[in-house]
Amino acid sequence: MELLSVKQKNNYLKPFNQHQYSFYLKHYLFNIICTYMKLFNLLIILFVVSTVKAQDNSLFIPDTLSGTTFNLKMQKGTHEFWPGITTNTNGFNGTFLGPTLIFKKGDFITLNVTNEINETSTVHWHGMHVAPKDDGGPHTAILANETWSPDFTVMDNATTFWYHPHLHEFTQKQVVEGLAGLIIVRDDVEANLSLPRTYGVDDIPLIIQDKSFTNTNQIDGRPLGDSVMVNGTLRGKLSVSANIIRFRLLNGSAERTYNIGLENDRTFQMIGSDGGLLEAPVVLTRKRLAPGERVELLLDLTNEASNSFYLKSYSSELPTTVFGGPSNPNGPGGNSPLNGVDFNILQINVGEASEGLTAIPETLVQIEKIDESSVNKTRTKVFNNPSGPGNPFTINGEIFDMMVMNDTVMLNDVEIWELKNSSNVAHPFHIHDIQFFILDRNGVTPNPEEQGRKDVVLVDANEIVRFITKFEDFTDEEVPYMFHCHILGHEDAGMMGQFIVVEQATSIENGQVPTQTRLLEAYPNPFNPTTTIRFDLAKSSVIRLDIISINGSVISQLSNSFMNAGRHELQFNAKDMASGMYLYRLTVNGEQLYGKLTLIK
Repeated sequence: MELLSVKQKNNYLKPFNQHQYSFYLKHYLFNIICTYMKLFNLLIILFVVSTVKAQDNSLFIPDTLSGTTFNLKMQKGTHEFWPGITTNTNGFNGTFLGPTLIFKKGDFITLNVTNEINETSTVHWHGMHVAPKDDGGPHTAILANETWSPDFTVMDNATTFWYHPHLHEFTQKQVVEGLAGLIIVRDDVEANLSLPRTYGVDDIPLIIQDKSFTNTNQIDGRPLGDSVMVNGTLRGKLSVSANIIRFRLLNGSAERTYNIGLENDRTFQMIGSDGGLLEAPVVLTRKRLAPGERVELLLDLTNEASNSFYLKSYSSELPTTVFGGPSNPNGPGGNSPLNGVDFNILQINVGEASEGLTAIPETLVQIEKIDESSVNKTRTKVFNNPSGPGNPFTINGEIFDMMVMNDTVMLNDVEIWELKNSSNVAHPFHIHDIQFFILDRNGVTPNPEEQGRKDVVLVDANEIVRFITKFEDFTDEEVPYMFHCHILGHEDAGMMGQFIVVEQATSIENGQVPTQTRLLEAYPNPFNPTTTIRFDLAKSSVIRLDIISINGSVISQLSNSFMNAGRHELQFNAKDMASGMYLYRLTVNGEQLYGKLTLIK
């Protein structure tokens, strides 16, 4: 410990008289006393802060809103994560997080969302099957002090969804600051099952998030935090009866994946995934939960009266490629003390049994799967590593562009999406509008807990996941749906694409003349070696197709005449071209339309 400067030390080495000796001795002792007083005060402060932070709290249970009209205010405020210490936060109808919205399948509902946070935002109903204009994606901005009022019929089965901002480049900031809440959809099928459903008593919402705080107790924007909270409660405690208890878990973190389990490897039964109930409960000791995923679990506590144990994350068991797992120099990093270790999430204190369920049903619901023989189209989405320092992860080599429609989907088409992760880290892939069924992971049928409806799937490094889905009910040629990585920092940086759903039987196919020339899409894209480029012509035309390299050189050219207006196609063969990304340009009557192609050999 340095008590004296170099200059002071040199002075002490010089000859000095008694007066100087007395002066320097007093000065030296004064420095020692001041230094140790500072250390003592620092220890006192650290002790007080650690004592306050160590105080456990009863788990906060968000309020509920129900009915057919829901009023939400996005608000700024302050929140006490520790008693007596205030932190600046955002919330819906409060200072942090938001109320749980209770929807009934078949109801026509209106949501009035007023933005009072003095910055533009959006609100996305994550997982719900709604029209693009009601979905709350980046194109549906809510300006400061304005109200957005989507309305729609609830078409989803009973399950747990959530809502959160989805403003491009600001999603992580606004979610981390507190803007998120749960949605519970109820239906008649679920209501007839012997399941816990008394909200906050035996049907418990658990929004799991990790956060870091600055030395002034403000939320640090780092995506991998060093503190875990549930429903905004740090080191929370939950008191329940010795009955069957239902947990609705949401991973609301920006980046971290949790490996959910109970202390001492107690078993639990999984009954639901993102989009609804499973066909039957699945007995587990671990459930991996990636950002954006939800899971419904049943805990049989009938023999646990007077016991206390923890809900934990066994993160030491996660792969090094997963954010939150053990650190890897070539994979997810960060200096969070939670990475790669097992830690407590919530303390569960079990009291005596009360009136409630004491048995778990053997079966739940029938799920109508989609037959692969009905597939109309297969799309491939490749997750790419950054091309250089500071560059983002991409999908099919493209950074999100609000003005580019990456895919056009035909209404009522059944599609398979093949997710190829060629990057060195795991990515949770989320798609709007639909629920899907996982077909396989690297060709292997998924485990029973992954055989329900999903809207998020974690795809590990060098893994290929295929899912099947059907695009029903909603079309819009202008407002798109999103697909993206649900690591919020990746999404904000551009690991996102968008698609529109259009009528299968368009006016063009019914013989009506289109009103404008329009470039639709190339499919497949990525491709090898042949792709088909589709376009609408408003009148008979001579068209020219140019294939352009990334340095701007035209490397291939096709021309053709079309005598009729309507929808047309051109096939392009790239057998002599190298792998990479290319532009294609369609020139029609002097008008130039552009798109992107990715050739993978």
